[in-house]
Amino acid sequence: MTIDGVMGSPVNIFIFLILLFAPVQEDAYKVQREQMVEQQIKRRGISDKAVLNAMRSVQRHLFVPPSIAAEAYSDGALPIGHKQTISQPYMVAYMTQVIRPKPDMKVLEIGTGSGYQAAVLAEIVKQVYTIEIVPEHGRAAAARLKQLGYENVEVKIGDGYAGWTKHAPFDAIVVTAGAESVPPPLFEQLKEGGRMVIPVGPVYSTQTLKLIEKKKGKAVTRNLMPVVFVPFTREGQR
Repeated sequence: MTIDGVMGSPVNIFIFLILLFAPVQEDAYKVQREQMVEQQIKRRGISDKAVLNAMRSVQRHLFVPPSIAAEAYSDGALPIGHKQTISQPYMVAYMTQVIRPKPDMKVLEIGTGSGYQAAVLAEIVKQVYTIEIVPEHGRAAAARLKQLGYENVEVKIGDGYAGWTKHAPFDAIVVTAGAESVPPPLFEQLKEGGRMVIPVGPVYSTQTLKLIEKKKGKAVTRNLMPVVFVPFTREGQR
């Protein structure tokens, strides 16, 4: 195989093409990621070094539709299809920091979406289990995460209300959809001393992001901030 106007072997041609195209695109996105971290995340008080490094490392533009990749590092949520969104970068960082992630932790996520939050968690913790009710999103996220080398993420397609008993208890639970109330099975699957972050409130209205800690088997709840998330969808509601 040869290309007119380019001298050398097929291997040299391949290397030439990589050098010509890949670094330019990646450098541009790397700059945008750094700006995102500095301007959107650090300035709003996110200080956990592991969280900041994860936000710098995960290539957010790979978790949105190609048609809006240029908007991936903007300060807001973006549509990913099937009436779902990828959360605002700051919100992803904030919810991650709130659970106090550590390298030895096992975390459950409800609402995989495109897989971005799971990837950020996977950069920090030992194992991530994530559940997505929309099959198309679940399959795409699983393939994307595998392709990007996240071997410590397992994706399940199903109703997240029931959690994932097989892998419980969890050190932390991150819920990325607005629930009208806290699902009891999720609290039951939270380890003693564990933390759950979840938006709670009416559908398609302002909700309250809550931090729930399990202390001596009981829930200790703290309201964090007003938010608006897509609804926590159950089987039969799609």
